[in-house]
Amino acid sequence: QVQLVESGGGLVQPGGSLRLSCASSGSFFGSGVDAMGWYRQAPGKQRELIATIGRANNRTNYADSVKGRFILSRDIAKNTIYLEMNNLKPEDTAVYYCNSFPHTSWGQGTQVTVSS
Repeated sequence: QVQLVESGGGLVQPGGSLRLSCASSGSFFGSGVDAMGWYRQAPGKQRELIATIGRANNRTNYADSVKGRFILSRDIAKNTIYLEMNNLKPEDTAVYYCNSFPHTSWGQGTQVTVSS
């Protein structure tokens, strides 16, 4: 079973930045994977997709809520994707997850808390 491990979360003040990492025990960029993505889930809310990167075309897409503030990138050699988060807002507080398309099993996520 593929293992996904998210890391890099923490407590940050509004306007601050964090860089999240997602490492996979399997290949993120093999022929069976169409894309990789970052999700988040705030308390009492459903998990939402916020950013994707295509395997073949390397094209990124972002939800309107994070566009212009978050940057998704990848390191093929390390089987890792990253999420650089800038100008963080309290509404960004959530558990952040990564996954492939099609989906594999979910990791534990990493908590991001934006508060003064």
